[in-house]
Amino acid sequence: MKTFLFRSMIGIFFGAFLAVIFTNLYVLSNDHITLDGTLFLKNSLGSIFSGWFFTVSSLYFENPNLRLSQQTALHFATVIVLYFVLAFGIGWVPFNLTSFFIAMASFLGFYVIFWTSFYLYFKRQMKKLNEELNML
Repeated sequence: MKTFLFRSMIGIFFGAFLAVIFTNLYVLSNDHITLDGTLFLKNSLGSIFSGWFFTVSSLYFENPNLRLSQQTALHFATVIVLYFVLAFGIGWVPFNLTSFFIAMASFLGFYVIFWTSFYLYFKRQMKKLNEELNML
């Protein structure tokens, strides 16, 4: 529970931080003096919720009772459903077939890149630890 709460706080902070950064970039790049408060709130809350569920859903990978393929499938299913419900609901992705397929392809591409990067990183860490243990 402690880990869940800690990750929740990190995800919420990171989502809020990104919302502020992107809002500031939008204001600075378009010379806007005012913002639409409703739109800002909707996008900020979406960013915060997105940061939260991406951070917390990684707890699947810490469950020793599941194989890596099960952990990956559960994580993928969780984040893709939550992300697309959020993205369509807020309007980040327009609700049409072309936009859906483009967003899905982008999501899959980023997911594969991040999953492979983390897999290779932790495999390398495991190899280093095993080498150090064999030296003893």
